[in-house]
Amino acid sequence: MKQTIALISIGIVTIYSIVSADVAHSTAKTSMQPPMTNPSSTTVFVRYMVDDVDAAVAFYTNHLGFTLDEASAPAFAAVSRGNLRLLLSGEKSSGRRPMPDGTKPVPGGWNRIQLRVSDIKAQAARLRAAGVKFRRDDMVSGPGGSQIWVVDPSGNLIRFSQPKTDAS
Repeated sequence: MKQTIALISIGIVTIYSIVSADVAHSTAKTSMQPPMTNPSSTTVFVRYMVDDVDAAVAFYTNHLGFTLDEASAPAFAAVSRGNLRLLLSGEKSSGRRPMPDGTKPVPGGWNRIQLRVSDIKAQAARLRAAGVKFRRDDMVSGPGGSQIWVVDPSGNLIRFSQPKTDAS
């Protein structure tokens, strides 16, 4: 069985989502219960609100190894890295429209994507040399490994981690 594990952090809670690529959906469906996901899909989509779509695209492609998939600046762009597709919603995008109660989706906060690396010290040095803004200056290490946080031009967090197994 082929599985892909995706990590999405919401606030301070991290959600691990396991997507099985080679397993048929075994739950019986009725016309009242449409499928929620495509079991053969291994791509995880995450939306970030951004202030400047072009600046966000440059940040993710130049510093974090993403590839530009779709460009509709100033409203929207999509970039990908591995099985993560990051949807960048500018102020003119439908994702930034106010909610019925008037609440406006804005960038920043504690939601974040996580990118694993094999040499976190080298990654931190490379990002610092490129002038990337860090959320905190120190590297946090614990029983699971080490981590650093950087912010994109709009204030969205990106967490880099090096698992303990890779850290020897």
